Amino acid sequence: MSIQEAQVSRADFDQVMVPNYAPAGFVPVRGAGSRLWDQSGRELIDLSGGIAVNGLGHCHPKLVAALTAQANKLWHVSNVFTNEPALRLARKLTDATFAERVFFSNSGAEANEAALKLARKVASDRFGADKHEIISTLNSFHGRTVFTVNVGGQPKYSEGFGPRPAGISHVPYNDLAAMEQAISDRTCAVILEPIQGESGVLPAQQAYLEGVRALCDKYDALLIFDEVQSGMGRSGKLFAHELYGITPDVMTTAKSLGGGFPISAMLTSKAYAEHLSVGTHGTTFGGNPLACAVGEAVLDIINTPEVLNGVIEKGEYLREKLRELGEKYSLFELVRGKGLLVGAVLNQQYKGKAGALMAAAERADLLVLVAGPDVVRFAPSLVIEQVDLDEGLARFERAIKEFVAQ
Repeated sequence: MSIQEAQVSRADFDQVMVPNYAPAGFVPVRGAGSRLWDQSGRELIDLSGGIAVNGLGHCHPKLVAALTAQANKLWHVSNVFTNEPALRLARKLTDATFAERVFFSNSGAEANEAALKLARKVASDRFGADKHEIISTLNSFHGRTVFTVNVGGQPKYSEGFGPRPAGISHVPYNDLAAMEQAISDRTCAVILEPIQGESGVLPAQQAYLEGVRALCDKYDALLIFDEVQSGMGRSGKLFAHELYGITPDVMTTAKSLGGGFPISAMLTSKAYAEHLSVGTHGTTFGGNPLACAVGEAVLDIINTPEVLNGVIEKGEYLREKLRELGEKYSLFELVRGKGLLVGAVLNQQYKGKAGALMAAAERADLLVLVAGPDVVRFAPSLVIEQVDLDEGLARFERAIKEFVAQ
């Protein structure tokens, strides 16, 4: 028996993997649409979307076809060359957004790293080395590299890794007065999630984003929108900032861009992009033909009125049904979010117990997420079938019954 065919189980994780994750007790082996099957053949409804990654569900036939076709042509050529899928995807992204230039990488952290490096380079070239400070928000999440984890506003992720990069500060989210106090001529960039994801699915207020945009203009600071989680149709618009009518200088996207295949992108204007001249930044696998072929298929499907309107309708339906369950079982303080990025906030009685409710959902053959200790997060496929959404909600009610009985 070859090593590929050898039977493995969850127990093998503890023997061979670095223990930075604590994966579930079962191993998924197959997915189709919004359903997953584990090694024992158990079927689960997936309302987690691989943490908002599987925007078109599992094994969407058009993505499988795009990947298979490209896999028979060209896998990797390095950035000594360009390639057709990368050029096609870049053209479609610039046609669909404010941006004129694209940089491809492999993860949200890499895209944010590129955006932050770009902001510092623009400021250094135009105004000198003093203009290097970055303002982020408390409870934000921007990645796990040393730079991005410190730009993120959650100290629990950045402690214990040595001295922190200088010139980074954090202010409360949705607090324009705090931003006004923090920003100065030394600020090169403000980075925000239009909907804070990891910290509880918290949408920005309209006046807040308008005010931050005006402050960035006043102080010649780049406004970076991190749309790693909120982008690619998740909000019901292709990118969440479109809901507000506020245009950033730089935007990052990842997660759903590849529908499960690793790819990310930083998008910006021609004028800012020129500061990343030949040799200033790079990545071995960024713009990989396989990833870009899949990304193009994802974009072609998601960026249609049919899918985006469906996201809005299903999001409203999901929030309404969750509110009804919250009232029925006296469980949720509120249900918030945009499109199919939804957070159900536990009330005072159940604060800190989102993880326990997520575990109960798994026992009811349902996958949901948490966003902090008090919020159950839902990020299902953007094209989830109504029957799967309803079955998922039925299983969630079973989980709630078990949870409140405890």
